[in-house]
Amino acid sequence: MTTTTTTATASTELVHEQTIFDGWRSMSVALYMILVGYGVLVGIPVISSAWVAQLGFSEVQVGRVAGADLGGLSLGAVLTALVIGRWNRRGIVLCGAILVILANTLCMFVFEYQGVLWLRFVSGIGSGLYTAVAVATLGATSKPARAYNIALFMFAFSQAGELHILPQLSMNGIYLFFVGFYVFGLAFLHWLPARPLEATLDVELDVEEKSGAHHVEHRHVPAWVPWLVLGAILATYINIGAYWTYIELASLASEATPEWTSQVLVWTSFCSIVGCLVATLISNRFGLARPLLVTLLIQAVIVGMLFNGIDNTKLVVSLFSFNFLWIFVDVYQMATVANVDHSGRFAALMPGAQGLGQIIGPNIAASILATGFGYAGVFIMCAIASLVGMGIYGFMYLRLRREIPALADAS
Repeated sequence: MTTTTTTATASTELVHEQTIFDGWRSMSVALYMILVGYGVLVGIPVISSAWVAQLGFSEVQVGRVAGADLGGLSLGAVLTALVIGRWNRRGIVLCGAILVILANTLCMFVFEYQGVLWLRFVSGIGSGLYTAVAVATLGATSKPARAYNIALFMFAFSQAGELHILPQLSMNGIYLFFVGFYVFGLAFLHWLPARPLEATLDVELDVEEKSGAHHVEHRHVPAWVPWLVLGAILATYINIGAYWTYIELASLASEATPEWTSQVLVWTSFCSIVGCLVATLISNRFGLARPLLVTLLIQAVIVGMLFNGIDNTKLVVSLFSFNFLWIFVDVYQMATVANVDHSGRFAALMPGAQGLGQIIGPNIAASILATGFGYAGVFIMCAIASLVGMGIYGFMYLRLRREIPALADAS
């Protein structure tokens, strides 16, 4: 039953109760799975360059193949969302891992464009099944913002490691790299909770009366809230997908030196570490929504600044800022959904929205390049996508401020 807040309250805060998902085994395997599941996403600048250098793909073909891989991730996440409330989660993860392992193994024997395109799509579906369960598992913890922050903190190291190791590998070595991590993770599959605890879309509020007494209030959250967040995630990942797919190729085609570009890609990954710490401090004080709005505005500026060319200085500023702010966007977006979704259905859709943005972004960028507008057009498109995401969040924030203020400014 929905209860309304009375005018006698002094303050309201979200209630966070610990569950089986807060156990160290559940947290550990979910964190590992997230790092592995998003492995292609974070390594896509290097993998894109390898497809060009080692397989002879064109820049347009690279955008299509990257889009197929990450679009498959989106489809896999959507499939997971449809069944995650009813099916054993360990079975979903096992199916996803098998698809990834088989597709990457076959990629070692297929080198022509159409074959690689379809195999990367199949691999992406497997990654989506695998990653969606991991994201939903962390989202079911009592403090999802903290859980996602830990994941992204570890992400910074895995990203730096990938960007350092992958350029030293052959194309087949890159595929084997991913296969090995999926195989290893299956040994700990039994640590994963098999079922959700409940299937609701609501929040519990700790209401403090002016007298000092406390009581818990249950508030149903309208379905448009998580759907709007998923729409905003889609918009922001159109920006991220296009930027991250083409930033290295754009740099190599500009005034930035190749050696400098390679080094900066690795070292800027560590900005994510600082980003995690700062994101936590800011959200603890100002909540999730307001810092996110500012972050998306700044991100639009730092990708848009590349429209008139890239040199070594611009590359450093843009990449350092992008990696720093990327963490803010992910922590705030993912925690907003997890705060209201206890079934895992919407949480599982987050990789789907990310993956869909990753297929749309590189494909729009590839089309922009194909029509002759160059990388300037790509980065203008990236900035516009970030501003669209900001607009969606701004609308949602203003609505929640009127209807459920404690959720609007939740951390």
